[in-house]
Amino acid sequence: MARPGAWLWLERRRRLLPAVLLLLAAVIDFVTPEDVSAAALYAAAVLMAAPLLSLRGTIVTGVCALLVDLAMFVHFGRHRSPPEASELTMVATVSVIAVFLNRLLYHLQAQLSSARDIAVAVQRAVLPDPPKASGPLRFAARYEAAQADAQIGGDLYAVVDTPFGVRCMIGDVRGKGLGAVRAVAASIGTFREAALREPGLIELVERLERAATRETQQPGSETELEGFITSVVVEFSRRKREVRLVNRGHPAPVLFLPDAVRYVEPSRPAPALGMAALAPGPEPVDTLAFPEGATLLLYTDGLTEARDERGVFYDPVGRFAGSRYACPDALLDAVLADVHRHTGGRRADDMALLAITHAHDSA
Repeated sequence: MARPGAWLWLERRRRLLPAVLLLLAAVIDFVTPEDVSAAALYAAAVLMAAPLLSLRGTIVTGVCALLVDLAMFVHFGRHRSPPEASELTMVATVSVIAVFLNRLLYHLQAQLSSARDIAVAVQRAVLPDPPKASGPLRFAARYEAAQADAQIGGDLYAVVDTPFGVRCMIGDVRGKGLGAVRAVAASIGTFREAALREPGLIELVERLERAATRETQQPGSETELEGFITSVVVEFSRRKREVRLVNRGHPAPVLFLPDAVRYVEPSRPAPALGMAALAPGPEPVDTLAFPEGATLLLYTDGLTEARDERGVFYDPVGRFAGSRYACPDALLDAVLADVHRHTGGRRADDMALLAITHAHDSA
């Protein structure tokens, strides 16, 4: 298997490929008997120029292919022969087709760029960056879609500064397509509105439960959604160095302490949002200390389900034990760089990360 560095080297030099093919065709024509033709390589060079070069570059490649091919016929004394007319006509025809393909690809790329710009605008509207700070808390978020050209999918996060404390949410809509994006927008909108109104964390989660049930049971949504949303909702106290969490079927957050790194497993498992009928009892709320220097990492399963070429899943606790980071941005940059190394750059699922650090006490 080629290493990522080798692919990067080839990617940077791909525009040279048409010239390399032309040179190879000329060498083959020159060193082989006159009845051996490299016409296929001339045509391949011109066709390769269409997606890699500009319109001018494609035309120049076509003209060069014709001139080099003509020069070979002159060199071997076969100028004005029937094979010459046939081969040059073929190269000229391929050159015209290459120019057409170049224009077609240009317009398709322009449409793709426009769609990408729209997707970026949608992402910024639905998933805006969290505030940089609130009192002693510092925030950072990252989002990576599984598809390189996609900008938003079924993962979500939100941070709201409320009279009851700073409240955060991370979630994963189990589904795909426009239905998942619609559910993301509905969940974030409900969270932002309810976080400012509901005094208790349990009441806030109940509002999210009702919203998830409505969204996943809409007519036609079953074709795109699986009927639930995994989520972790957290609340940071303004008066105490602690954080309260409700985990609804979501991967356990990671707590970075000055002397340890560990998963924050729920005291009692709870079903995902939209599946309250399966809940065995009251909403489980866990409280843990959140001292100065601590960082809580919330993430979606795109992180822990990332696998290397041997199929080994990514384990943030095992890979970051003993690590210390001054700010949440530095931590997220390190996590993303590390998971990319682990997977070799492959992505199978969307991935959202939200890190909250207790930097220092309020004055």
